[in-house]
Amino acid sequence: MATSVAGFVQQAAVQYLRHGYWFYVTGVIPDGKDARAVDAKLIGKYGIDVSRWQRAGRKRAGLANMQYIRCGRFFLLMATHGRHGFFADEAGQIRDARRVPIKFAGYALSFRGGRVCVRIEANEYRRMKSWLLEQAGRWSSERLQAEFLRLPFVPYAPVRQQLLQIWRAVNRARKAAGCEPLPIECVRWKRPIVRPFEASPDRLGHAA
Repeated sequence: MATSVAGFVQQAAVQYLRHGYWFYVTGVIPDGKDARAVDAKLIGKYGIDVSRWQRAGRKRAGLANMQYIRCGRFFLLMATHGRHGFFADEAGQIRDARRVPIKFAGYALSFRGGRVCVRIEANEYRRMKSWLLEQAGRWSSERLQAEFLRLPFVPYAPVRQQLLQIWRAVNRARKAAGCEPLPIECVRWKRPIVRPFEASPDRLGHAA
């Protein structure tokens, strides 16, 4: 179980998507159900709790490997290419991250052009950009800088580009309103590395 949104995204993208776990099913455990019991049931059903050596053997035999990760009550089942009962059991629900991004907590995770892509989900991006543009000519530079720094997204490269696009649009609006521009420092540049399965002290960890 990932203990933060940042940890969930990091693990799913950097450790799983990057290594070929492109086929996925998402779900939400209903309130009132024992989440850990659901974890155990799915892990047992699909034989997920195996060693790295067993995974290597399965891959050589043409069998799919699987991963399971949960944050709060949201869970993600992921599989590689190969034969596995998962593909029959979940037929109709399985998506391919190379075509349909995994959406969680305002993020969109995908695998494109041979690389993992972590972005702000399109609707969330538009909502956030619209909100900041609405305040561009009203708020002081200090207040807007603080708002940028509070945005709850880890600056993966595609996220950083999206934030830069918003920053440029806000500065164009501020220039038109006769206000001083925001400095580039209000866009976070460095991505913190978190421990996915431990509570994170970093404010981007969003501890559950």
